Amino acid sequence: MTNQFPDATKMVLSPAAQAVIDAYYSTDGYRSAPAIGSALRAAADQVLSSVSPPCEDFNEYDQGFLAAHIKYRDEFLAIADELEGQP
Repeated sequence: MTNQFPDATKMVLSPAAQAVIDAYYSTDGYRSAPAIGSALRAAADQVLSSVSPPCEDFNEYDQGFLAAHIKYRDEFLAIADELEGQP
């Protein structure tokens, strides 16, 4: 078996995980509620992009699937809004 990660000492994150980390550190560099809110916004974008096709373009099953993802994204964003309002 070959080593898929020859630079095992260097941690490589998925693009989704890296987006959350980048958002977390982009605010002020230390752990704060607004920084966590920014990270949650990045996580919400991994659940469903802010630009999604209209529900009407899908069949009934896919409409339910998309509606669930919109609900999850909205819940992430509500928490982010609350945290970003904190010092």
